Amino acid sequence: MPPTPTPSHHVASFDVEGSRYACVDLRGALAAAGLPAPETFPASLLVLLEGLLRESDGRFDDTAARALQAWLRGEASSLALPWRPARVLLQDYTGIPVLVDLAALREAAQAHGLAPDAFGCHVQTDLVIDHSLSVDHAGHPSAAAANAAVEQSRNAQRFGFLRWAQASFPGLRVFPSGSGICHQINMEFLASVVCTEPGSSPPLARPDSVLGADSHTTTINGLGVLGWGVGGIEALAAVLGRTQALTLPEVVGVRLLNRLPAQAGATDLVLSLTERLRLHGVVGRFVEFCGPGLSTLSAADRATVANMAPESGATCAFFPVDEETLGYLRQTARSAHQVALVETYCRRQGLWRADGEAAATRYSTLVEFDLAQVEPCVAGPSRPEQRLALSRVAEVVRAGLPAATAQALAPAPGLAPRPGDVVLAAITSCTNTANPHSMVAAGLLARNATRLGLRTRPWVKTSFAPGSRVVADYLARAGLQEHLDALGFDIVGFGCTTCIGNAGPLLPEVDAALRAGAIPVAALLSGNRNFAYRVHAQVQSNFLASPALVVAYALAGTTCLDLSREPLAHDAQGRPVFLSQLWPPRDEIDAVVREALRPALFAARYGAPAGPAQAAGAPPQPTPWELAPTYVARPPLLDLAPFAASIRGARILAAYGDGLTTDQISPAAPIQPLSLAGRFLARHGIAEGDLHSFGARRGHWQVMLQGAFSNPSARNELLEPAQAGLTLHQPDALRLSIQEAAARYGREGVPLIIVAGRSYGVGSSRDDAAKSTRYLGVQAVLAQSYERIHRANLLALGVLPLRFEQGQDRNTLGLRATSLVDIDLEPLARDELRVPLYLDGGEHPAATLHACIETPEEMAYWRAGGLLPYLLKQAREQAAHQAAPS
Repeated sequence: MPPTPTPSHHVASFDVEGSRYACVDLRGALAAAGLPAPETFPASLLVLLEGLLRESDGRFDDTAARALQAWLRGEASSLALPWRPARVLLQDYTGIPVLVDLAALREAAQAHGLAPDAFGCHVQTDLVIDHSLSVDHAGHPSAAAANAAVEQSRNAQRFGFLRWAQASFPGLRVFPSGSGICHQINMEFLASVVCTEPGSSPPLARPDSVLGADSHTTTINGLGVLGWGVGGIEALAAVLGRTQALTLPEVVGVRLLNRLPAQAGATDLVLSLTERLRLHGVVGRFVEFCGPGLSTLSAADRATVANMAPESGATCAFFPVDEETLGYLRQTARSAHQVALVETYCRRQGLWRADGEAAATRYSTLVEFDLAQVEPCVAGPSRPEQRLALSRVAEVVRAGLPAATAQALAPAPGLAPRPGDVVLAAITSCTNTANPHSMVAAGLLARNATRLGLRTRPWVKTSFAPGSRVVADYLARAGLQEHLDALGFDIVGFGCTTCIGNAGPLLPEVDAALRAGAIPVAALLSGNRNFAYRVHAQVQSNFLASPALVVAYALAGTTCLDLSREPLAHDAQGRPVFLSQLWPPRDEIDAVVREALRPALFAARYGAPAGPAQAAGAPPQPTPWELAPTYVARPPLLDLAPFAASIRGARILAAYGDGLTTDQISPAAPIQPLSLAGRFLARHGIAEGDLHSFGARRGHWQVMLQGAFSNPSARNELLEPAQAGLTLHQPDALRLSIQEAAARYGREGVPLIIVAGRSYGVGSSRDDAAKSTRYLGVQAVLAQSYERIHRANLLALGVLPLRFEQGQDRNTLGLRATSLVDIDLEPLARDELRVPLYLDGGEHPAATLHACIETPEEMAYWRAGGLLPYLLKQAREQAAHQAAPS
């Protein structure tokens, strides 16, 4: 729990509208340590430094002072900063496993005679049910009600478990399905920007902050609230009130110049930034925005940019608090007192945005970005950083089509799609569906289209899932929803839907045509991830775009048209209609937003905290496992012993190239009847129509294990040709499923490793990707580089992430399907991170690997066999110490 302020703390006091507050004296502490004023440091770093002071005695010791001086000189530092967020944010797909692990810990604590409340929600924890909604019905006025009914029926067991959890864990608040997307509720309601420590008197003000079990928790940085996504295991530690040790981060400053052109919007900006920052290299770094162009971006635009920080690889993309932040708080009906507290505190602590050309803020590196150069664009077909100017989309798509392109693009009978046709067009996701300017632009484009008599193409399944109910309110108020409805973009519900793979079935004729033969079709969505087959199992090419462009491509029906110069449709008189004719001018968008968006809309939706309708009224039960037996199961993490001190005679279970995503490691998609998971569930009495999705069944470790590495695009390069889901058992070279081979190796006592290329584990924060790796018996992963969240997840599960040295990879070292691998981990016992690798019984090291362990805490988790065993061991030791006679 947080420390209560005492006279030994260096605290200051201040008044806000007659109310007295305390705060750690950040400005005074910097001066006392011989460090420059707060405005010299990036605001995101100041939030961490404030936490360091609050978790200690309010002063920077000599070690911290030297580390900060070195940071200002651009030198690397290993200073560990204690980080305890004010809040934890969960969604149901990744949140249920957190609660499953919490229940298992509490059960284990009771079995060891420990107090059950040792494992509970020690910080405010909010879970929003936003991942359960699937687009089974679309394109008609009753779609939302029909989808909600299906969702309730399909998820009855899962919601029963959440009822149990909320009744069992004080401090957990569950928002029911239909409330909206967690990140938008965080923006519109949960975030305070400045909060106070519980139990402090006078109230100790501190920056609001959040960790989330969803990678797009970064959205909230658009409001000046520091937050990012972590795996469920790390989120569990935060729920328990534990501090995390963060290495003093590098902060990449992005200096924004000028303003966006009239035809470009926030989605075009974030796709352009994602491409630029991926090339620059920001993996594991903070990004913070500055410069005169920042004043031209609304808080909602900033949130759109902050949302896609994970796609660039950054830990967060932070926007300092300024007048625009205060305006957003007023717009969303926050109290006048809260707004005053935010301004007073941030100005006092140096967290207020530094203005003007003379601003002295220092960054690790500085990147200049000209907003005026942004143009309408999409990203695809399979990576968020694959930005394509609108004029290049058709060229790229055509280049990837079959050789007989002319024949392939000939008109198809009925609704059968042609290569390059758009079969899904979804306005969806936490990126922009609650951005008023983006949504109004889409509504105005739809209005202009309907006035010309245009309709979406009949083979396109259209859907609209706003991130907030307020979006539906202001679109109705502006008279725009009726035009979206006329084009098939009826609201299908309020949740993540297509962006996370819950697209539902394609149109029947389209589905039949695709099953009859492989046709390279496409999806357009206003989302943030477009990995192959993520959106739909029959759609490999996915393009990210603004909501307005999603509507435009639904009208065109194909990605093989150059919408920058070719007509996307013809009106009733046969005249060509160009995108430029439909695109609304900026001043009209601004005028509609000003008129339709009112604080009263937010006050009406959030005037009282959303009551968790599906998650109330259930009495606590001794254990939750019987409530949802094929959705949740007691995880074996507390029963697994740590791996051996060194790896001897290991086999390579699988080998992958660059950029293997967590989607490919652990899918969220619907479970297919003939898959390993489908057959597993069938053996447990689950009918084919009730298989649901991997995402919904993440609380059941055995189901997730059956789906590991089964994504069609996760091709194991040990096989020739590479194939997904299979491997070679050695030494007999028997071709088996990865699961069967791992089980056989386990019975034989053979340790396992996985080898991969760059950016291993890119994508979602889902820790079931690391859990399934652990359950397969994989002791270590060898890769050229890792994405931040998955690297941490592996360590929290007791799996060691090892990195090849620069210039080395699997091929240069000769790692093959038949290789026997020894890795001497003895140096780790001495906290040395370089370990030797031996091949095929050789006496001399074939290579030196680097253990990707960044903090002492991560080392402790790995040595204990994972975070859960570590936490239980600590609780037992603490109880024994307290029980010992003094």
